[in-house]
Amino acid sequence: MMKSICLLSNVFSVFRKTFFALIIAVLIVTSANVIAAEDTNAKTETDSGWTVIPMRVTAYCPCEKCCGEWADGVTANGHVIRPGDRFVAADGRFAFGTEMLIEGYNDSNIVKVFDRGGAIKGNKLDVFFPTHQAALEWGVRYIDVKVRNR
Repeated sequence: MMKSICLLSNVFSVFRKTFFALIIAVLIVTSANVIAAEDTNAKTETDSGWTVIPMRVTAYCPCEKCCGEWADGVTANGHVIRPGDRFVAADGRFAFGTEMLIEGYNDSNIVKVFDRGGAIKGNKLDVFFPTHQAALEWGVRYIDVKVRNR
């Protein structure tokens, strides 16, 4: 009986060490995958003078529903909104006037940062449309945005 208990104790000890080694291996692999995923969200420098940044791109218009108390027709940099305007609201890390190329917006022509937004932080942009319906039709898109290097 004593030999059986010792043998069982040894088997349990080996099992416990193997189990903990397996848990540690899973944690290491998971951590590596998280780091790799974060790296894919990093910006990519290009030789053409542009940096490609994956962004969440939403839309807004000058109405009170979108802009609240700031629905006065003037952007954060003082630009007075005119018919036909196309620009973006971006995080403060992008200076006013920064040029961007956003596939599917403004016929994929260059637009500039003219505005800010309370929810526009990090890799998020808000593209401007003249009507609320047009902004709703844009929806939410995940796009590799090109930002001109300064």
